[in-house]
Amino acid sequence: MRSSFLADAPAIREPLHSPVAHVIRDGVVEGVHYGSVVVLGGDGEVRFRLGDIEAACYPRSALKPVQAVAMVRAGLPLDGDLLSLAMGSHSGEERHLAGVRRILELAGVTEDDLRNVPDLPYGPAVRDVWVREGRPPSRPAQNCSGKHAAMLYLCALNGWPLQTYLDPAHPLQTAVAEVVEELTGQRTANVTVDGCGSPLFSVSLHGLARAAARVATAAPGTAERRVADALREHPEMASGTGRDVAELMRAVPGLLAKDGFEGVQIAALPDGRAVAVKIADGANRARIPVAAAALVQAGIDPRLLTGFAGEPITGGGRPVGGVRPVAALDPSAVPTPA
Repeated sequence: MRSSFLADAPAIREPLHSPVAHVIRDGVVEGVHYGSVVVLGGDGEVRFRLGDIEAACYPRSALKPVQAVAMVRAGLPLDGDLLSLAMGSHSGEERHLAGVRRILELAGVTEDDLRNVPDLPYGPAVRDVWVREGRPPSRPAQNCSGKHAAMLYLCALNGWPLQTYLDPAHPLQTAVAEVVEELTGQRTANVTVDGCGSPLFSVSLHGLARAAARVATAAPGTAERRVADALREHPEMASGTGRDVAELMRAVPGLLAKDGFEGVQIAALPDGRAVAVKIADGANRARIPVAAAALVQAGIDPRLLTGFAGEPITGGGRPVGGVRPVAALDPSAVPTPA
């Protein structure tokens, strides 16, 4: 049963985003990325905010750890690499496809039972190989297939219908909806369909950061702790080789992090400090440098984050600038020219 002690759903409105990053080319601001950022302290209080952290937004795949908590609570017996894959936006490497096959085998189903959309692998290097080899899009290759395989496994274990597991009224999805509201601490503003076909819940950026903190701080033996341990110990299974979100978790001890399409990033530490980022235009290039600056605002040693300044802006094949967080977020950022 959903708790009656939940905050109201966030307002559905045009978010009042603020500049969060500048595209600097040879000292000139060539472009501006707008967005919103929230940083929570270990006590759960807001320590830093920029933009609109209370408007309704879609977390996209950054919500997958919360979905995984709901599945573990409902009886999903996965742990370790397979549980990490169950909350992954994977690159489609062979280890990811093998993991999906393992989960499907445990469930006693086949890839034909998957209801996510067929796609080529998300990882550029893997996708290029598939294209050269003439391999068609497939459901296992799609980046959310680990989550979908885990959903089928849970349905098979609980005797729930397999064909309709993506229906918002399905027992699986109602269980997920309850946990989303519980961990974010607020009612959802809207339910839509994510790119992969599964239900997607609209919450505030503030609520998303709360949920990340609650997963990251969970006590041993809880579903939240199982999810956090799996993601921390097997970050590449939820992403892929060279992916920035995996490298971020490797760089900061104890960090739990998950990215999502349209410029969403969460990160949280075992002491409750957490950040959530939304880049308004969905630009991936701004997501990680802004998230790194937010982690510095949360008290992370900047020396641990020197590798997350973002990709350089090039001119004539040489670096001439980069994407830099605004001074309000990172006081050491390149100043805006007068």
